[in-house]
Amino acid sequence: FIYTRSFQLMVGLGKMQIMQVLADATNVIAEGEVLQLMNCNDPNTTEASYMQVIYSKTAKLFEAATGLAAIITEQDNSVLDALNLYGMHLGTAFQLVDDVLDYSARQATLGKTIGDDFREGKITLPVILAFRRGNDSDRTFWRRTLEDLKQHEGDLEQAIHLLEKYQALEDSVERARHYGAIAHDALGIFNDGEHKRAFKNLIDFCIHRAH
Repeated sequence: FIYTRSFQLMVGLGKMQIMQVLADATNVIAEGEVLQLMNCNDPNTTEASYMQVIYSKTAKLFEAATGLAAIITEQDNSVLDALNLYGMHLGTAFQLVDDVLDYSARQATLGKTIGDDFREGKITLPVILAFRRGNDSDRTFWRRTLEDLKQHEGDLEQAIHLLEKYQALEDSVERARHYGAIAHDALGIFNDGEHKRAFKNLIDFCIHRAH
């Protein structure tokens, strides 16, 4: 119902460009879901493949949301490009931090269960980094728990230990900061003011959730 209602609202705006942006975004998101299913339970997933999933599933949605503001208010292409860039990199930073939080005690304070991704065998950047940096014994652990989904008591704690040992969580947050900086720079064309500050604060909020 919500999905079909959204299309009714889009049609009501009477702008074909809006329909095009949201139709394209919906298609890319669906592709991202399929790609994530292909990567699921595969510790050999590459970082490039993971980043493609992030772009398709999350960053594209943020990009559409921010870019539509420029379209609805009939801004020129420079504003549209800036908001698209901002949204894309904000969404990337948001998802990177979200994947870190799944292995963080901070998750509990946000009202979410720690280790959901681990239990489902999802392959995220922290796991990719730890798998690549670990030894044969570590990789055997990841294959058993994520590829075969044979998980025992204490495995989540061991997973967190390996992620911390190989600085996988810390480096994933650093990547989020990198994308946050790009989103920040995209706002350079706008005059200082309340709205620009709000957009910058969104970047800070997304990244600081990890602490």
